[in-house]
Amino acid sequence: MSRTLPPGWYPDPDAPQEERWWDGTAWTEHRRAPEAPGPPRPAGRTSGRAKGIALTVSGVVLVAAIVSGAFALARGDGDDVVADTAPTLATPSPSEPAPTPSRLVDELDGISLPLPEGWTPAKYVTRDNLVMTAEAGGRVFTRTVPGSREKLPEALAKKDIPQAADTSYDGVRDHRVLRSARVEVAGCAGYLVRWRVRTAEGPGGYVQSLAFSPGDGTPDTVVVRFAFDAGPGGPPLADMDRITRGIRSLDR
Repeated sequence: MSRTLPPGWYPDPDAPQEERWWDGTAWTEHRRAPEAPGPPRPAGRTSGRAKGIALTVSGVVLVAAIVSGAFALARGDGDDVVADTAPTLATPSPSEPAPTPSRLVDELDGISLPLPEGWTPAKYVTRDNLVMTAEAGGRVFTRTVPGSREKLPEALAKKDIPQAADTSYDGVRDHRVLRSARVEVAGCAGYLVRWRVRTAEGPGGYVQSLAFSPGDGTPDTVVVRFAFDAGPGGPPLADMDRITRGIRSLDR
C-alpha cells in the first residue's frame, strides 16, 4: 500500500509531530515542522481533490501504524534497542510414528495373530506366506491346506515340520524334538511339533509347525510355521508360545 503514495510531505511515522519526505518508494532523511493550517474551508460538499488528499493522508497514517507496529514487534518491552535477529518460529515437533498394531489380521487364512514386542508385520505377502518378522531373527508363516479337514491336525503338523526345518535353515544336520502335543487354538483342536535344529554352520534355530481347523465350517486346515534363530541374540521361545496361544479365528 505504501508504494501507491505519491512523493510528498507526510507525518513522520517515527515522530508524528513532524513531517517527513516520502520519495514515492521510501522515507528520506528530510524532515520539517508541519505547515500551519490554512483558513477554515466553508462547510459543504468536499471536492474530488480534497477526497483524494484525505484518502492519501489516511494511507500515510496506516503506513505509519504498520511501520511502528513492525518495530514494536522487534523490540522487547522497555528495551531501547531493536532486535537484530528475526524472531524464530517454533518448529513443530515431528509427528509421532504410528504405533505398531497389537494384532496381525490374516484375512487370507481367516485368522489373527498377536504381535509381541519387537515383531512387525511383513511388508509384502510373499509366495512363502511370511506374515511377521522379528529383527532378532524370527519369522512366522501361515498357509491354508485345502480340503484337509479329514486329516488330523497331528498328522499335518508332523508332516510339515521337516519341510519347515529345511526351508528355514540350510545344512540341517540333526534335530531334537522339544515338544509334540495337542493344543487348543482359537477354540479348536490343534497340534504342534517343535524342533531344535542344528546346522553345519551357525547356531541353528527352533522351528515349530502348528496345525488346526479354524472352525468356520470350511474343509480346510491352517498351518502356522515358526522359525526362531538360536543363540543369545535370537527371539525368546516365550514369543512362540504367546503367538500360539493368541491366535484367533476371524469368524469368532
